[in-house]
Amino acid sequence: MVVCNSSDAVEPIFILRGFPGPEYILPWLSIPFCLAYLVAFFGNCIILSVVWIESSLHQPMYYFLSILALTDLGMSLSTLPTMLPVLWLGAQEIEASTCFAQLFFIHTFTFLESSVLLAMAFDRFVAICYPLHYSTILTNGVIGKIGLICLLRSMGVVMPTPLLLRHYLYHHVNTLSHAFCLHQDLLKLSCSDARINSVYGLCVVIATLGVDSLFILLSYVLILNAVLGIASHEEQLKALNTCISHVCAVLIFFVPVIGVSMAHRFGKHLSPIVHVLMADIYLLLPPVLNPVIYSIKTKQIRLGILRKFGLRRKL
Repeated sequence: MVVCNSSDAVEPIFILRGFPGPEYILPWLSIPFCLAYLVAFFGNCIILSVVWIESSLHQPMYYFLSILALTDLGMSLSTLPTMLPVLWLGAQEIEASTCFAQLFFIHTFTFLESSVLLAMAFDRFVAICYPLHYSTILTNGVIGKIGLICLLRSMGVVMPTPLLLRHYLYHHVNTLSHAFCLHQDLLKLSCSDARINSVYGLCVVIATLGVDSLFILLSYVLILNAVLGIASHEEQLKALNTCISHVCAVLIFFVPVIGVSMAHRFGKHLSPIVHVLMADIYLLLPPVLNPVIYSIKTKQIRLGILRKFGLRRKL
């Protein structure tokens, strides 16, 4: 807990940071970040438009993929308003209310991504273990309810965090570690006793990311057990092939998230650039790579993209 007096702890202003190092490097660093945001934006928009246009893709698996694409768009757009101004213009100052709002959206979309990946694991479990009941279990109404529950759950667990943070005391000027606002980053700058927020944040991570990852793992244990019961080797490969893209999406999301959480809690001795890189990777990697992976590994999506751009060819 940081100690400050009452004269300091009024109208806090937060200072965002880019990468540690000389300022002249920042405009050059903005180039790969711009490319990453462009790939994330256009890639996920293409996925959404292809699923919308192609009637053959109006199936539960692709509806969940659309929800994932929307989540990835939200995740990337949550950091965009501060990331590029910091790198391009050196615009580092951000008001407390704006910082708390950004924090809310970043963490909401993080937990939403986890929830959607769990829903997609359930989709694959039903498709492989109960193929005859697939269309009757995952109706459009059920998918809509699952999406709504995922959203409400994510918003609900994050909402108390900024509400508590805004009532804490801070110095008038506070320097953050990243080019965006994260819960743990603000927490360590608080002059108040922030143990409630710290314990609550840990409980939320365990109850969401921890539980989701366990259920995803359980889903794939059951899926693998069902696949091994299939007599035909060709059918086994076909069934497992439908899960490859989702497994990649799960690894791309959970590995960086676990790394960031561990670094925040146990990696205080690490170089600041390690913390910055890990946070940037965890927020940008899934939105950038998910549409690429699904476009390459999912034949129906690949064909839909080719038809959309008039590039039909025999695959």
